[in-house]
Amino acid sequence: MADKGIPHFHNSGGFPAISIGAREFQCIGALPPYDHPHVYLDMGDDKEIVCPYCSTLFRHDEQLAAGKAEPAECLYQGR
Repeated sequence: MADKGIPHFHNSGGFPAISIGAREFQCIGALPPYDHPHVYLDMGDDKEIVCPYCSTLFRHDEQLAAGKAEPAECLYQGR
């Protein structure tokens, strides 16, 4: 699924919550080499979801494009 344009996000900064424009994405935890298994998350109709590995709270923000995050540095581009 990672090759199909699913955005990846990380929380190396230890933010309490990350706003994202996608409802389907992958959380990698922290930046490599400290990442956890890259887990696929799907919010469905919900507005937020918690990663089961790192407990990061992700909130959907309709104002953001699918591949964007706030804070912006949480978008992982090193695939």
